[in-house]
Amino acid sequence: MYPAPFCYHRPGSLKEAVGLLSELGEAAKPLAGGQSLIPILKLRMDEPSDLVDISRLPGLHFMQNDDGNVRIGALSTHALIGRSDLVGAVPILGDCANGIADPQVRARGTIGGSVSSADPSCDWPTLLHTLDAVIVCHGKAGVRTVPIREFIRDSYTTVLDDAELVTEIRFKVPPANSGGAYIGFKKSAPAYPTAAVGIQLTLADGDVCQQVRLALGAAGPRPVTSDEAENLLRGKVLTSELLKQAAEAIVEASDPPADARGSSDFKRAVLRSLFMQAADRAIERAAGTQIMGNHEYV
Repeated sequence: MYPAPFCYHRPGSLKEAVGLLSELGEAAKPLAGGQSLIPILKLRMDEPSDLVDISRLPGLHFMQNDDGNVRIGALSTHALIGRSDLVGAVPILGDCANGIADPQVRARGTIGGSVSSADPSCDWPTLLHTLDAVIVCHGKAGVRTVPIREFIRDSYTTVLDDAELVTEIRFKVPPANSGGAYIGFKKSAPAYPTAAVGIQLTLADGDVCQQVRLALGAAGPRPVTSDEAENLLRGKVLTSELLKQAAEAIVEASDPPADARGSSDFKRAVLRSLFMQAADRAIERAAGTQIMGNHEYV
C-alpha cells in the first residue's frame, strides 16, 4: 500500500523545525530516519498532511561520555551507536543497537525516532528503562527533560506536546562491578522482537545485588517494569531460584498481545527463558567477563 499524499518540508534548524510543526498543526509529523514512520504511513495507520524532515538538522548527531554522563543526540543512528566507544563502557548498548533489524535499517534508523514512536515492539525504549535514561525535549515552550519511565504513556503515545521534538537521550554510566544484557527473541533479523528482556545490575562484595533494573519489551502497550521483581533481587545473592522468582514476578506484570508472532502464553514462556539468559549474561559481565551479545532466533 502507498502512503496518502502529503506535503514535504526540510527546515534548516531546530528552531525552524519547531516553528513549522507549530504552524502546520497536529496533522504534521516529523521525519527522522523514517524506519518507524514510513511503515506506519504505508499501512495507512496515520495520514499526516505534512512531513517535516529533521534528518539533517545540525547539532543532533553526537555521542558523548562526559565523566560518566552519557549524552546521545536524537539523530544518532543505531549503527553509529553500535560501533561507538560507548559500547565499551555500557555493553548493553551494543546488545540493543547491533541487534536492531538489518544493516540497512540500522544505517537509517535513529534512537530519537525509535523513542518518539513509542512502538511497543521497538528496542530502545525497553533498553533505556534499564539505564534510567532521561529524554530531552525541545518545543515551543523551550527545553524540558522527562524520565523515560514517564515518557511513554501507551502504545504509540508519548508525553510529547504538539511541535515538540526529542533532541537528546541522557543517562549515567553504570558504576564498577556492573553488567547488563538485552536479548530479543525474533523470527528473523529484520523482524520486530516477539519478546525482549533487558537487565542492568550492580554487584557488591560477595556477589550481592546492590542495584538492579529490569524491563520487558513487546510485552504490553509500554515497556514492563516491576518493583516487586527488583526488590526480590536487591540486597540478595543472585541464586538461580531467586532469579526464577523475579522472572515470574515481572512476567506476571506483563500483558503480551496474541498476534501472528505467537499466543500470549507462548510469549510469557519466551520472556521467562530470555530473563534467565539475560540475567546470567549480566552477572558474568558484572564479574568482568567480556561477552558478545546476541539475540535468539526461531
